[in-house]
Amino acid sequence: MALTYKESQKIRATIPALTEHGELVVTVFYRNLLRNHPELKNYFNTANQVNGFQPRALASIILQFAKNINHIYEIVPKLERVCQKHCSLGVQPEHYGILGKHLLESFSEVLGHAMTPEALQAWNKAYTILANMLIGREKQLYRSFGRWTGWRQFHVVERVPESADVCSFFLSPVDGQPLPDFMPGQYISVRVDVPGKEYKQIRQYSLSDAPRAGYYRVTIKRDDGTKFKPSKALRCPYAPNPGVVSNQLLDSLFAGDTIEASHPTGQFYLDTNNLSSEPVVLISAGIGATPVVSILNYIVENQPSRPISWVHGARTEVPFHAQIAKLQREKPNFQSKVFKTHLADADLAGVTYDYDYRLDLAKLTPEDLCLARSSTEYYVCGPEQFMLETADYLQSQNVDPVRIKFELFATGERAASPS
Repeated sequence: MALTYKESQKIRATIPALTEHGELVVTVFYRNLLRNHPELKNYFNTANQVNGFQPRALASIILQFAKNINHIYEIVPKLERVCQKHCSLGVQPEHYGILGKHLLESFSEVLGHAMTPEALQAWNKAYTILANMLIGREKQLYRSFGRWTGWRQFHVVERVPESADVCSFFLSPVDGQPLPDFMPGQYISVRVDVPGKEYKQIRQYSLSDAPRAGYYRVTIKRDDGTKFKPSKALRCPYAPNPGVVSNQLLDSLFAGDTIEASHPTGQFYLDTNNLSSEPVVLISAGIGATPVVSILNYIVENQPSRPISWVHGARTEVPFHAQIAKLQREKPNFQSKVFKTHLADADLAGVTYDYDYRLDLAKLTPEDLCLARSSTEYYVCGPEQFMLETADYLQSQNVDPVRIKFELFATGERAASPS
């Protein structure tokens, strides 16, 4: 199936309307979809719908698809993140028919005369093409998962405090079967019942250690809430408060308890099948430390001579501080720089922190960032704006965008993502 030239032109003619009203289109889409199919609330982070993250992500994908309608396969790399997330959630081919129906209806409802019958027919065909692309890739991913393609029960075998508001959980499969390896930096989804909520909630947490036999480790930070202005177009009374899942896990998940998790996935990772000896620079902020610690641990254990630099920004305590301090003392090829915005009485310059302000890469030396090496790899994780600013700064220092890896979990790709 392919679009005709006339159909492509009909879709391109809707770009101005989608540019102006795209977020409203998908906000209405989610509202109607979840009203008519409440069982799908299990698959969506409803907090991200209220704060606008999820509508913005889908609107961006739709607009990019329309702009590339004559070269659809050029956007395949951008769709990879979507496929990885879908497989983590357990999305199935039959869901795409439901999604397509409500998406096309939202086009008509919001765009009105801009969405002519001919344009709507062209979009119906284009959506079918897009859905088949996603379904095909997701089938490949599910096959790569082997026998584990759904939710799996895990015991919490240990809970370890990393700081005042951060804990690590060591998870071992209830069925006793071996765990598959994963690429350092990837994540799992966990599914939990939230008191007072009718539907289970799913959240993604990065695996925070190198692959181990018998267990996975996730590290979770208490979330006091994200300030945002809820979307007026999407009235979502069932949505959990920001941080409700993380906070519930910290308050109620202990050794001996069980939790559901899905197969590791994600495209932010160190490729262990194509390792290099070139330096690695890990740049993180807040709980963004978790996937980079996974990468760090793998390199330390499997490539002990590889140069590593870690730059981290924190408000107060730094997760894994004892481990980082030990590496700093014992490994001459490892260096770290810590920025803190709120110092405690026990903090010592050069010991628990290096700079007492917000992370600013411009304050670091070229040696700290290994800028002299044209093959240095950069892995960045933290809040969205932090990652974008970090990527922009590195590119201003002549770092090739292909060497900068990050993943925008909440909102998808920006227009010119370096990853």
